[in-house]
Amino acid sequence: MKIAIGSDHAGFRAKETLKLALAAAGHVVEDVGTRSEDSVDYTDFALKVAEAVSKHGADRGVILCGTGIGSCIAANKVKGVRAALVHDGFTAEMSRRHNDANVLCLGARVLADDRIRELTRLWIEAPFDGGRHERRIGKIGEYEKKA
Repeated sequence: MKIAIGSDHAGFRAKETLKLALAAAGHVVEDVGTRSEDSVDYTDFALKVAEAVSKHGADRGVILCGTGIGSCIAANKVKGVRAALVHDGFTAEMSRRHNDANVLCLGARVLADDRIRELTRLWIEAPFDGGRHERRIGKIGEYEKKA
C-alpha cells in the first residue's frame, strides 16, 4: 500500500519512527514533510497528505500533529478525504470498518510512539465493511459534489 505521511513540528519525531515501521511492514511511504522540529503550521502538511490521497497518488494517509485535531479538520476540507482522529483501538478499527477513513490523524503529544504504531497497524489492517455503510459514505460523496 502507498501511504502518504506528514506532520508538523510536534509530530515530527513520531512521524520519523512511524515511517520506518511502515516501510518495514512493506508499505511504500511518501513523506510530505515537515523535515525538522522547527515550528510550522500543521495545516500545510495535513493538506499535502489529504491532497495525495484525494488525487489518488496515495492509497491512504497518516497525519501527526500535537493533538491530531487541527490536522483532522484541515484534511476533511479536501474533497474525497475521510479523515479520522483516533485515540484507541476501537476508533482505529471502526473508522475503517464503518467510515472507510482514508486518512488517519494522530496526536503525538497525547499518544506514545508505540501506541501510534499499533493504532496505525490496526487502521491499515481493518477492512471497510461495506453494506449499509456504503450508502452512508455515498451520501458524503454526494454532498461534496454539491458543495
